[in-house]
Amino acid sequence: MLNQELIAQSPNFVALLARAKRIALFPSTVLLEGETGVGKEVVANWIHRNSERASFPFIKINCGAIPETLLESELFGYEKGAFTGAKTDGNPGLFELADKGTLLLDEIGELSLAMQVKLLRVLHDREIRRVGGSWSRTIDVRVIASTNKNLRSMVDQQLFREDLYYRLNVVYLYVPPLRERKEDILPLLNHYLHEITEEFRINRRFCNEALGLLLNHNYPGNVRELRNLVEGLCVASELELISKDEVLNRLQQGLSSSENSPVYKSESGNLQSKLEATEKIIIKEALETSSSIRSAAKFLEISHATLLRRMQKYDLKPYRLTID
Repeated sequence: MLNQELIAQSPNFVALLARAKRIALFPSTVLLEGETGVGKEVVANWIHRNSERASFPFIKINCGAIPETLLESELFGYEKGAFTGAKTDGNPGLFELADKGTLLLDEIGELSLAMQVKLLRVLHDREIRRVGGSWSRTIDVRVIASTNKNLRSMVDQQLFREDLYYRLNVVYLYVPPLRERKEDILPLLNHYLHEITEEFRINRRFCNEALGLLLNHNYPGNVRELRNLVEGLCVASELELISKDEVLNRLQQGLSSSENSPVYKSESGNLQSKLEATEKIIIKEALETSSSIRSAAKFLEISHATLLRRMQKYDLKPYRLTID
């Protein structure tokens, strides 16, 4: 499945998107939780695009990136003369700008307790009052909150208001990390490789061993790390074919210990056994995503006969493919 940058092959991510599409039809508030870089904003945008609000604004604010003194006016707007430096005719807040549309409150766990009270009031009353204002206005906004923290745990630690937690947690969606959706790694790699080479007008591709290392990487930074990794390798390489050593060097730069990636740590096995295990994964992926064994061989840039020998070596079945 490919919709702009929304790529899903793994069963758990496909199921998540199907559920998100179902709840998109209703105005319910959604809480998205997941690690940094997993694509929570992409899922939020997917909900907006599949809702009746799709033709209205989709607005995002990072609650942790704006000082608390400014966050209230950013969210709710302000009237003229509300504070020093305010515009003479006032300014609408993001809730007003997102009217009839969707507002994504990213990093909701970073809100102070004081701001949590004000947000709770808005979610309860569906009304906002600008800073310095004397009257309220009704709003029709679909709110999606996202965080890389465990809000339930924060409630237990009295760092997040329980009443606000339940107000946000009408529909709960957990976005799994990339290490739990291995099937998405290869299509994401291909997508970003194509995107970057098109944008920069360069020709780059990975050799099979380099691709194997990338497929086996643990990606603690998730999809964001994968995208940046592909871009970094493409622009740093002097040759069209990106080598295994270039990938190894880049991965080692980001490792604080060998525990971060299964490429560098396993119970046993020398380099050859690890390369063979990687080759098996690559061939299996190609067979599962190709219409025939011959097209899989073409994708892998090996001969038809070579692929058949490798399939026999690794006891890989042709699935439902034709041997054309």
